[in-house]
Amino acid sequence: MLPFLLLALVGVVTAVALVGHGTQTLARRAPGPAAAGRPGAGLRALAGFAGAAAVVLYAWGALCVAGAVMSAEDGGAGSSPMPPCRTAGNPELSARVVDYSVSYLPLRFRCETADGDGYASDEVPGWVNPAVAALALAAVGSAVAAGCANGVFRTSSSRSQVSKSERPDS
Repeated sequence: MLPFLLLALVGVVTAVALVGHGTQTLARRAPGPAAAGRPGAGLRALAGFAGAAAVVLYAWGALCVAGAVMSAEDGGAGSSPMPPCRTAGNPELSARVVDYSVSYLPLRFRCETADGDGYASDEVPGWVNPAVAALALAAVGSAVAAGCANGVFRTSSSRSQVSKSERPDS
């Protein structure tokens, strides 16, 4: 459980840093002569915000898994079957649960049955992992596009400087 809580803490700190980066990038993009020399600033800001959203969702999912582990480890009356493994539609399946396993990537709390089979618990909503993947992909794609925009701009500006220097002054 401690690793999931640590992941959540690191995630929140990282998200704050990425939001700060995105905000700072947008602030530098203000209209004026300095903005002309900053190609891809909007894409860099988008990369920061999308990355922050992905990290926050992942941290929230890690907290969901940590809560499920705490609930599963809690003994006492009403602890069998484990609360995270109780299914409303199939109580016979819940009664066969003997253990659980957790996964960091994708975030998952898996209930394992006596016959070696198992099923994913509903503790982590099904949309969390696809949303984290989509936001992370958007962040990486935006960062790569910003880098390409910046590289293309530098290449074209250096070409224009070379062509200006090659021209004879008349």
